[in-house]
Amino acid sequence: MKSDIIVKYFPDITPRQQEQFEALGSLYEEWNSRINVISRKDMEYLYTRHVLHSLAIAKACRFNAGAKVLDIGCGGGFPSVPLAIMFPEVEFTAVDSIGKKIRVVEGVKAGAGIENLTAINCRAEQLDQRFDYVVSRAVTEMARFMPWAWPLLRRGKQGTLDNGILYLKGGELAEELAATRRRWDIFSIGEWFEDEFFDTKRVVYTKRD
Repeated sequence: MKSDIIVKYFPDITPRQQEQFEALGSLYEEWNSRINVISRKDMEYLYTRHVLHSLAIAKACRFNAGAKVLDIGCGGGFPSVPLAIMFPEVEFTAVDSIGKKIRVVEGVKAGAGIENLTAINCRAEQLDQRFDYVVSRAVTEMARFMPWAWPLLRRGKQGTLDNGILYLKGGELAEELAATRRRWDIFSIGEWFEDEFFDTKRVVYTKRD
């Protein structure tokens, strides 16, 4: 099964969760043929470079039941779709300013039976809610991202880490993170997942204080 790689690194998922992860393969193939959100070259690596990559956030932080998590610039649903499957008792909101990408998220959500994810076609600045965590994957430079995310975060601790930002990043990060004048924890994804794709990939985290 295509989802076996998920079970390898997350052996405690339920049969229902494995079914949902398995469904993602055909759902993304179908939707990507209509609305291109993943390059054709990358589609063959869907489970490694998109699903498992998203789930690195679950290795960095386990969210509590009832936590509210926002995915800013969700694209086709990464990292929010895999995370919503992994944490069925957590409320996820995925936003993107491009409507066709939200249609993909809504289609995948319906096809996989994901009930704890709300997809909204808007910019983050338009939201009037507050969240415990903000997640994202390589949307923009962190100094630009911070003003979008920071006002939407509330203080507290609704998981194994204090409330804050969990962001998937690659490459050299020191200069970019220093520009935010924040303290960041950097988790090397290659320490969790064996594929060489993850050798330069990180989860970066800062808490809302």
